[in-house]
Amino acid sequence: MPVQTGSPMLDDVQQWFGAFAKTTVLIELGALAVCVALAWLMVSALRRALHRDEPRSILFGRKVVDGVLFPLTLLGLGYVARSVLALWVPLAAFKVVIPVLISLVVIRVGVKVLQAAYPQSGWVRPIERTISWLAWLVMVLWVTGLLPLVLEQLDEITWKVGTTTLSVRTMIEGFVTACAVLIVALWISSSIESRLLRSVTGSELSVRKAFSNAARALLMFLGLILALSAVGIDLTALSVLGGAVGVGIGFGLQKLAANYVSGFVILAERSVRIGDNVRVDGFEGRITDITGRYTVIRSGVGRESIVPNEMLITQRVENLSLADPRVWLSTVVSVGYDSDVDLVIRLLGEAALVNPRVLREPGPAVSLSAFGADGLEFTVGFWITDPENGVLGLRSDINRAILAALRAHRIDIPYPQRVVHLRPQDLPASGEAGRASPSPAPVA
Repeated sequence: MPVQTGSPMLDDVQQWFGAFAKTTVLIELGALAVCVALAWLMVSALRRALHRDEPRSILFGRKVVDGVLFPLTLLGLGYVARSVLALWVPLAAFKVVIPVLISLVVIRVGVKVLQAAYPQSGWVRPIERTISWLAWLVMVLWVTGLLPLVLEQLDEITWKVGTTTLSVRTMIEGFVTACAVLIVALWISSSIESRLLRSVTGSELSVRKAFSNAARALLMFLGLILALSAVGIDLTALSVLGGAVGVGIGFGLQKLAANYVSGFVILAERSVRIGDNVRVDGFEGRITDITGRYTVIRSGVGRESIVPNEMLITQRVENLSLADPRVWLSTVVSVGYDSDVDLVIRLLGEAALVNPRVLREPGPAVSLSAFGADGLEFTVGFWITDPENGVLGLRSDINRAILAALRAHRIDIPYPQRVVHLRPQDLPASGEAGRASPSPAPVA
């Protein structure tokens, strides 16, 4: 009987390394270089033709080689080149090139889709690294021929759950399938969102964001259902769980469900929109984002308030820019009773126009609003169209101009004055009478 000197896997590896020593490898490397050049030219031409320079684009990315389209095109050209070269020369390099390109496509798809779907999330980076390491590990096992042996060993590790027999291989394959389905669902939802929200402003932004949120939720739900089916879970067994979740939402999650429903109602009705200036529960600012559960309001001083959407439905909300972006502001000034009223009105109106943010049409209005205890009170009102830029600095400029104008014309700004009257019975004894004065004493 012949003596077996090695395993078939080692013999294949030795033959593969021997093929690398042949001069035909140079032909394969030349074909690979041609494929790279063709892929770069094709993606670059398509990028220029479609004018796709968006940094968050999944297919094109920031550069020609950054998106998914370049490795995907290179993989297709690589398969064509391998099929052609296999007719004339023994393959060596392309046995490594194809697995490497497949791993690169998997990594690029997973990373770019997660970056586009969750651009500000910190947990995306660890998942990206995990996808990269797993893809390269599978590639190494594939090239060395260990992947079938590893899968065979994992298939032998089984356990029984009820009437179902599960294995480690089945669980891994189901997990990979579920991840692939969810990645595709996120890809489709991100594409829909970018297309709906591209170069849209004003009232249409809220409606399109509502449709994008609904599309993402629907696709994620369908992807989850398909993923559970791929793992092997019987979906009919989830009916009891669905009933329990419904009861939980009805009793324990009433506020959460109400906020989500209110969010979709707000986005659909457009009663408040992104960019509107509103006042809710004493907090005034500009709406910067409307999500399914809450609305973000940013004040003029930089503070942000996260308002549950239910408050915007059930409470009184002042929308300062629903029908008109102009906002009316005012400041109050007191002058002495002996002042010239007409002169004061003219000076206050001129002082309100020192800041270019104040509208000239309609112009500022000055009114004698009250006869105060210490002087005449004038209200200076003016209109602006950009309250999101802050109002404190604007009021400061106008108040400084008012103060300078009044001082220049020697118009008195009174301070509070009070008179204290001493009754005879409250006077000190006769020994201290010389130190006390019964006459009225004004106190400033």
